[in-house]
Amino acid sequence: MDLEFNKNEDAMRLLISQMEQRLEKIHLGGGKSRIEKLKEQGKMSARERIDFLLDKDSPRFEMGAFAGYEMYPEHGGCPAGGVVIMIGYVSGKQCIVVANDATVKAGAWFPITGKKNLRAQEIAMENRLPIIYLVDSAGVYLPLQDEIFPDKEHFGRIFRNNAVMSSMGILQISAVMGSCVAGGAYLPIMSDEAMIVDKTGSIFLAGSYLVKAAIGEHIDNETLGGATTHCEISGVTDYKCKDDADCLTRIRNIMSKVGDYEKAGFNRIESVAPKKDPKEIYGILPDSRDKQYDMYEIIERMVDGGEHEEYKKLYGQSIICTYARIDGWAVGIVANQRKIVKGKKPNNSNEMQFGGVIYSDSADKAARFIMNCNQKKIPLVFLQDATGFMVGSRSEQGGIIKDGAKLVNAMANSVVPKFTIVVGNSYGAANYAMCGKAYDPRLIVGWPTAKVAVMGGSQAARVLVQIEVASLKAAGEEISPEKETELYNKTKDRYDKQTTPYYAASRLWIDAIIDPLETRKVISMGIEMADHSPITKKYNVGILQT
Repeated sequence: MDLEFNKNEDAMRLLISQMEQRLEKIHLGGGKSRIEKLKEQGKMSARERIDFLLDKDSPRFEMGAFAGYEMYPEHGGCPAGGVVIMIGYVSGKQCIVVANDATVKAGAWFPITGKKNLRAQEIAMENRLPIIYLVDSAGVYLPLQDEIFPDKEHFGRIFRNNAVMSSMGILQISAVMGSCVAGGAYLPIMSDEAMIVDKTGSIFLAGSYLVKAAIGEHIDNETLGGATTHCEISGVTDYKCKDDADCLTRIRNIMSKVGDYEKAGFNRIESVAPKKDPKEIYGILPDSRDKQYDMYEIIERMVDGGEHEEYKKLYGQSIICTYARIDGWAVGIVANQRKIVKGKKPNNSNEMQFGGVIYSDSADKAARFIMNCNQKKIPLVFLQDATGFMVGSRSEQGGIIKDGAKLVNAMANSVVPKFTIVVGNSYGAANYAMCGKAYDPRLIVGWPTAKVAVMGGSQAARVLVQIEVASLKAAGEEISPEKETELYNKTKDRYDKQTTPYYAASRLWIDAIIDPLETRKVISMGIEMADHSPITKKYNVGILQT
């Protein structure tokens, strides 16, 4: 191994270590003291409940662990958005589990909590995946009610989705393991089966204090909406459980009897490990997003046996399009090539292509490849590391906008499931063309090296400072070189912070930040869940024919 490899490896391991340290803190939710308070009440924490529920030693993928990261400082923060969401296996059945974290503001819903819950339901609906709710929430976080209550993608959308999933035949199971208040009380009752834990679970539209204020009735919460009331009198819940463990065991027993599902039929054979060591990805990926590397080296350490069949290898070389297998699943990979390549052009010249830039021929090739994958019913995997489309007079005259539109059109109308891995840069229109969040990937994750923005920090800072300097000069103010440098550094620092994977993950622009070594698992679990949902739409690229 050379010095550059070792330097890159050290940089990647440091980034992963920083990620894991942040996750350790996030996993504590509202803190150790609040977790201990739950124990005193005879309750498990949200993460303990999920660990108990999921099959031991089975694969799992946490969605949105960094949701809310460094957001709401004036409200004390909202670790993981106040809700833990895990895709995993219960009695051998793949499910998505949504567990309120009662250590974070009593499980109250912040705006990001609503967004995260809606993302979980979106995953369940797209993939016809059973969803299990472990309810322990005080309802809407009142100081921010205007940002979570009234709009289309707010709190009420949850119950609308409950109804839609019911009509789709998607199994929903709710366990009331703590508070379930006000509008939130509808969620368990709109599920297919609901259970409640005796003495700790409660369901009511209005608690005892509000009942007294509203109608003058004196009543305690347990009598008003506890397990005895709802299992023996109202019939609101279906099972009365003695404690958290009993409740979670009942869910496992129910799931063990659920029948098989109709499959989409994606091709899978026995899995084979990559031929080259995936850990070498750490040393291959540069320590700076401005440096070049060969994306083939990444792909060969990601796919089964290191083998892949490349489509139009010698054409449009700034995008790699290739057929491969990941954990046995057939996939079509669309990846940005970051190595500078020399390709034959229509004018019969050998022209250098900048690494990480999308050219007309590459966009045309990728559009055709996506169409082929749709015809063959092969899921698509996008490996993003691009700064954007090529600019300049030659590109504009060559129809870069037209070819870019073809790629976006082919990708947006894809009916096979899409999975996006943000390896490095995800800038501007390249984010869109390579299946960014706006284009409905079933899962979108980033490595610790990911950068998501309109453009890089230094480029954005130069543009913004030029505008600001011109404005100040127009107002008659003289700008010294030192002042201009100060403006540049201040702007760049702010912009760089907004391009980090943590900024993207906190706002759920990506579903998770993962160790590169987790990539095969995430894609495999993603295709398995997508296989729950047969393709019913016909692929049509629309008005922009390729």
